Amino acid sequence: MRVLMFGWEFPPHITGGLGTACFGLTKGLVKHGIDVIFVVPKAFGDETKDGFRLVNASEVVLDFHQQESREFWQKIQYMEIGSNLVPYLDPEEFERITSQEVRTGEDVRRTIFSQRYTFSGKYGPNLMEEVSRYALVASSLAQKNTFDVIHAHDWLTYPAGIAAKEISGKPLVVHVHATEFDRSGEHVNQAVYDIEQKGMTEADLVITVSNLTRQIVIERYGIDPEKVITVHNAVEPVDHPEMEGVHKHVKEKIVTFLGRVTYQKGPDYFVEAAYKVLQRDSNVRFVMAGSGDLLNRMIRRVAQLKISTKFHFTGFLAGQEVDTMFAMSDVYVMPSVSEPFGISPLEAMRSNVPVVISKQSGVAEVLQHALKVDFWDIDALADAIYGILHYDALRRTFVRYGKAEVDNLKWENAAINVIEVYNKAVYK
Repeated sequence: MRVLMFGWEFPPHITGGLGTACFGLTKGLVKHGIDVIFVVPKAFGDETKDGFRLVNASEVVLDFHQQESREFWQKIQYMEIGSNLVPYLDPEEFERITSQEVRTGEDVRRTIFSQRYTFSGKYGPNLMEEVSRYALVASSLAQKNTFDVIHAHDWLTYPAGIAAKEISGKPLVVHVHATEFDRSGEHVNQAVYDIEQKGMTEADLVITVSNLTRQIVIERYGIDPEKVITVHNAVEPVDHPEMEGVHKHVKEKIVTFLGRVTYQKGPDYFVEAAYKVLQRDSNVRFVMAGSGDLLNRMIRRVAQLKISTKFHFTGFLAGQEVDTMFAMSDVYVMPSVSEPFGISPLEAMRSNVPVVISKQSGVAEVLQHALKVDFWDIDALADAIYGILHYDALRRTFVRYGKAEVDNLKWENAAINVIEVYNKAVYK
C-alpha cells in the first residue's frame, strides 16, 4: 500500500510534538512495508529519511494550464492570519513581523500562479497564504503520483488532503493531533475551526491521538462517531549511553517543564507550584524549557514571586538538547490545560525520569506509572513534585516500572492500528 502523506514540519526542524509524531509514525509504517510519500512545505536537506520519500513542496512545479488546477484555485478562500495563530512567537516578535507589509487577497491571487512557490514552512503572518498554496501543490502531486490513500496531519494540511482527494478520488484520512479548543480554549479562531471541521467532514476516516480528543471531535465538530478512531501516540525507543556522564553542575534537584510556553501547556500552574515547593524545600531548581507567547509573562511572574535564583528559562530545545535536559532532571512536569496526547512525558520516562502529568491529557489514558493531578490544582501539583523529590521508594518505583511501560509504547505498534484505518478507508 502506498500513502500520500501531508505534514507541516519534520525533524530536525520542529516546533513541537507534531513533527516528532509524524516522523515516528512514518518510520513505524515503513517497518510494516507501507510505501510513504511524505510531503512538507519546506525541506532543508538534513531530514532523516529511513525508507520513505520526502517531497519538498517548495520544489514542486505547478502547471496552471491544467484545467483541474485552475478549477481548484477557484475553490480556495484566502484568510488573514490572526494573532492567536502564531503560538510560537512572543508578543514583541509577533508585533515586529506583523508590522511588515501584509499582502491582500488580490496580491495572493496575482502571485499564486507562479510556477513554483518557496514555502517558509514556519508559523508566521502569511500562514494562511501558505496553507492555500500548499493545497495547490497537493493537487499537483495527486495528479502525478500513484497512491492508495491520503493522510493529512493537523489542520494546516487538511486543505491539501481535500485537494488531493478531489483530484484523485482516493480516500482521505485526517489525523487530529490537536484542535482549536486545545490551543485557544473557548476563544477559538473561527477560520481555523472552519478548516478543521471541513477537513474532518470531508475525510473518510478521522484518527485522533486520544479518546479525550475523540470526544472533542464528536461533540464540538459534529463528526459521526463511526468514522472517528483513536490511535494513541508512541515514542522512539532509544538508548543514550553518552547521557550517563551528564553532570548537573548544581547541587540542587531539578524539576523540568519542557514544551511550548502557551495557554494550552499550563506554564503558569508550573510557576505557581514551583513557588509552593520552594517554600518547603529551597534545595530545588526549576527549569522552563521552551518558547511561546506567555514566556515574558512567566518571567515577570517568577520575578514577582522572588524565586528567580531558583528558576531558569532555557528557550526552545531540540534534539540532543532535550535528551541532555532530561538527563539532568529529577522530575518532569506536564501541567497541560488541554493536551490531546503529550509525547514529552514518554520521552522523559524513557530517560528514567519520573513524571507528573495533568489528568486533562491524552497520555494519561495510557500511562499507569505517572502521578496524575488536575491542572488547576496547584497544591496537588506541588505535593506530587515534593513527594517524588523526597520519597526515594516512590521515585524508584516510577522510574523502574515507568521505563518498562514506555518501552512497550512503540511507533511500530501504533502503525499497525493506523494501517487498519487505511484498510478500512480503502476497502469500505
